[in-house]
Amino acid sequence: MATKKSKGSKSKGSKSKSKSKPTSEEQAAKVKDAKAQAAEAEAQRAKNPADPTAGTPALPATAWVADPTPRLRVGAGFRLSDTDTRATPGYEGRKSDGERDLASAAAEVDSLQEKLFANSLFEGPDQHRSILLVLQGMDSSGKGGIVRHVVGSVDPGGVTHASFKKPTDEELSHDFLWRIRKRLPADGQIGVFDRSHYEDVLAGRVLNLASPEEIDGRYGVINDFERELTEQGTTVVKVFLNISPDEQKARLGARLERPDKQWKYNPNDIDSRLLWNQYQDAYQVVFDRTSTEAAPWHVVPADHKWYARLAVQRLVLDALQHLHQSWPPADYDIEVEKARLAAS
Repeated sequence: MATKKSKGSKSKGSKSKSKSKPTSEEQAAKVKDAKAQAAEAEAQRAKNPADPTAGTPALPATAWVADPTPRLRVGAGFRLSDTDTRATPGYEGRKSDGERDLASAAAEVDSLQEKLFANSLFEGPDQHRSILLVLQGMDSSGKGGIVRHVVGSVDPGGVTHASFKKPTDEELSHDFLWRIRKRLPADGQIGVFDRSHYEDVLAGRVLNLASPEEIDGRYGVINDFERELTEQGTTVVKVFLNISPDEQKARLGARLERPDKQWKYNPNDIDSRLLWNQYQDAYQVVFDRTSTEAAPWHVVPADHKWYARLAVQRLVLDALQHLHQSWPPADYDIEVEKARLAAS
């Protein structure tokens, strides 16, 4: 019989209390309908435990024609300069198809995240599992949209979010991973890093914030750190949102033209844009030296926001599915509790 962990037990991180609202009533309705369908199927499976297919709804039409994960994963010989930022690897649909498929898969992501969280409350082999989604990309590449449209579809109680900007004086007084370790996801959670420890080998390299020798040593430290995380039960999903300079220019221009987007604009974005080639070179080194078997990189074409969101959703879904988790068994006598309820 499983033993339930106290809710006050110490964990690796704290839960986020906020959840972004859907961007439209239509998107919210699609997600609500998909979740209702998943809940109904779960109820049917509970009534027919001997039949694993009981209540399984027919799969909706989808424009996915191939698994995108191996097509996005950085492997030997990968060159960032050879990639197409407007491509849609594994997908043959248009924007409307992508928005439909994103909403359709939201229910499964939500259900698997709930299962991840439920298992963290009980002692057992699945207790110490979590997901860490690392998002990197040039300014305006769509990191915030991933957080809202992909991670935002699950219960906010099972999500943590951290954005790493310029280090504070206190952070600079410690090693560069000190502030990162403090924001790791707890057991049962999906953690999101909107920019991450990789800034210390990207901006650090391009802006000469540390000596070449110091930067060079950090790649190995990062690999050891991520290997440690995976050994402790955290699945690390690393994503680079790959946009073109022309697309970035268009997005920054839109921010300047729209009052509801001007708050997002930062004059420093132009400074980084002027160093585009240097940052691309720095990312290439990152891929060469830190795309490992334990924590590979995935380069997602991001000129089409809808595809980037859809592809990252598939990567997160793939990570959750590969945990192969079941619902934790009750740590009480179900029949006794039914009798008590009936008598109450």
